[in-house]
Amino acid sequence: MDSKLIDNARRTLEAERARIRLELSEEVEHPHVAHGAQTAAATEVSESQRGQQLREREELHLGQIEGALRRVEAGTFGLCLTCGKQIAPERLEALPWAQDCVDCHARKRR
Repeated sequence: MDSKLIDNARRTLEAERARIRLELSEEVEHPHVAHGAQTAAATEVSESQRGQQLREREELHLGQIEGALRRVEAGTFGLCLTCGKQIAPERLEALPWAQDCVDCHARKRR
């Protein structure tokens, strides 16, 4: 694996991890404030559910990023977790947290 690709991926992963951690901590510190009006209740519930879904998605993404950083440290970054083959550099440049090669990812999506 190209060391420049790994260094770039590490920087991208660390920056994305910091962004998500900040976003998640801000949500905890500044939760959604209730409007108080009964007519806004349905909208408020919908916004709350959407906010929860976004938080869950960000937490999942954070886990993927941390996994990729562990693989960088372990020297296994860029290897498909399913088949063990090399993940295409173009895929890693676009998605440095990718865990699978394109073929294995496609099979999982079916």
